[in-house]
Amino acid sequence: MTSSPAFRASHRYARTTPRKARLVADLIRGLPVNAALRALDRSDKRAASLLGKVVRSAVANAEQDGNVDPNRLVVSEARVDEGPLLGGFVRWKAGSRGRAMPIRKRTAHLHVALQPSGALQHAEAEPAAAAAAAATGPAAPKAKGGKPAKSAPKAPKAKGAAPKAKGEGKPAAAKKTTKKKDD
Repeated sequence: MTSSPAFRASHRYARTTPRKARLVADLIRGLPVNAALRALDRSDKRAASLLGKVVRSAVANAEQDGNVDPNRLVVSEARVDEGPLLGGFVRWKAGSRGRAMPIRKRTAHLHVALQPSGALQHAEAEPAAAAAAAATGPAAPKAKGGKPAKSAPKAPKAKGAAPKAKGEGKPAAAKKTTKKKDD
């Protein structure tokens, strides 16, 4: 089976933190291009506009191939990698207990790959079908709606016998007797 080419675009050294950009990348992963662009345009996060430019660039790369309909593309990969810190540790801010903490200006590398929707379905269908068959074997009970049933809750562990009375269970020790002097 021949796989169709993925149309890629990236934005390196984007001035946003990778952690915040990953939230936006998770929104568009697996969506059709038009739905992904609509979601990015309506998002109020800063990384959404940056990822929107990358998706539009990948669509422009796909349009260079005359056999591809840009409206039938799907975001097959949306990945955010960590970039270098800008400026190193040039500036410092006050930390707790009189310490100095570096100001970290983080960057991110944004990567997007698009594939035609038919190619993505065929590529994911085989592993997804095998995983579904393995997860729902004949012994797996089914709940309402065809989903696997949750396992029964475990009973709490028994905590041995009843609590011991004071002094019970300790080894018998020789009692010290003191003699009282009679006056």
